[in-house]
Amino acid sequence: MPAVETVRGPVDVADLGRTLMHEHVFVLDDYNQRNHGVGAWWDEEERVADAVAKLTDLVRRGISTIADPTVWGLGRYIPRIQRIADLVPDLNIIVATGLYTYNELPFPLHHRGPGTTLGGPEPLVADFVRDLTEGIADTGVKAAFLKCAVDEPGFTPGVERVIRAVAAAHRETGAPVTVHTHSASHTGRGALDLLRKEGVDLAKVVVAHAGDSNDLGYLSELADSGAILGMDRFGLDAYNPTPERVATVAALCARGYADRMVLSHDASCFIDWFGPDPEVLRPFAPNWHYRHLTDDVLPALREAGVTDGQIDQMLVGNPRRYFTSAS
Repeated sequence: MPAVETVRGPVDVADLGRTLMHEHVFVLDDYNQRNHGVGAWWDEEERVADAVAKLTDLVRRGISTIADPTVWGLGRYIPRIQRIADLVPDLNIIVATGLYTYNELPFPLHHRGPGTTLGGPEPLVADFVRDLTEGIADTGVKAAFLKCAVDEPGFTPGVERVIRAVAAAHRETGAPVTVHTHSASHTGRGALDLLRKEGVDLAKVVVAHAGDSNDLGYLSELADSGAILGMDRFGLDAYNPTPERVATVAALCARGYADRMVLSHDASCFIDWFGPDPEVLRPFAPNWHYRHLTDDVLPALREAGVTDGQIDQMLVGNPRRYFTSAS
């Protein structure tokens, strides 16, 4: 069987087991964490120990692999993830390369690349390809998939530039793609259209956060393109309550789309977007954690008529297929 790169090195895709396709270990603003967090609210040892405990608990619940789409813009720091992976040896962590923005690009890219002051080739392509084929920085850890985003602001020049760079890296390496989308404004449709025009194999694309929508027409349209629907925000009830998410997945399974869905939470061990206290979110998102899928969602799916075979397809078969051609 082909292999996929993980934080600890290549793993046969046949050995990935049950895989959550969109989970973060940490989501951090690098500047905030390093300059205003250390000694105030960020304790490295505490946060690492907490992550190890949460991920170990996930393994106990039968999950063998997580795909972590934390890239530039979300605080990717591989040495910390390597340390955690070594402390949770029964969990595969697959990391990504790409750039997460809803609008503009970071300043180091404003004046380099096509159409800029200095011009030249797109530096993002070389960066992404290097992460996939040589490794990230000096860690030796290779990314195994690409990440980009199209949110409510739509296809801004910066967003389009990232998507085109992701497509170019996909064409060069064969690495699969995950694209963050905003379901309320149906940006998945335009994302797939642009990726298709840029030569991306849509069977190797996950439309992240498709599960925020219950519009079966829209979701069927995306799936009919060959892309995979990311039903990946279970627990984020503010976007779509769990019972409705479950009903939508069950309806799509009944329509024959179990082979084009993956399941996840888009959760993390720690996220600083809502301030330094991770418990501040509990009253608003009590189910937004790694345990929700195994403890609550899978039983609800079975009760809604989803078979164990369909669940295995979404948790095992589809992730295996997605990563089969990854570099």
